[in-house]
Amino acid sequence: MAVTPHDLVIEAKARIKEVGTSDAQGLLGKRIVIDVREYDEYAAGHLPGAINIPRGVLEFKIGMVPECANKSGAFLLYCRTSGRAALSTVQLQKIGYENVISMAGGFEVWNNEGRPTEKPEPINFE
Repeated sequence: MAVTPHDLVIEAKARIKEVGTSDAQGLLGKRIVIDVREYDEYAAGHLPGAINIPRGVLEFKIGMVPECANKSGAFLLYCRTSGRAALSTVQLQKIGYENVISMAGGFEVWNNEGRPTEKPEPINFE
């Protein structure tokens, strides 16, 4: 029987640590926050201080981001609803990141609860 994407997320969540949005807010400034959503999602609003590294390129790009080079650092990952973040957390653990947690509920819950968000500055081409 084929495994569904939902099955993969359930399996991933069984192997990682997740925290709720309240705990995640308390970790801002204490962990490197990585938004694994696509750039257009990130640009529409993201957690304060979050670095955008989309899920599709995470394993390839994370080592190129100076703040993320230390695999012993403390990381908090999130996405829209928490599926991509859970899968990403498993992948980062596989490549040697030791202290990675995922935010349950994702940006959707964070935003619905009225927690703080930021938007990137628009690029000025003048």
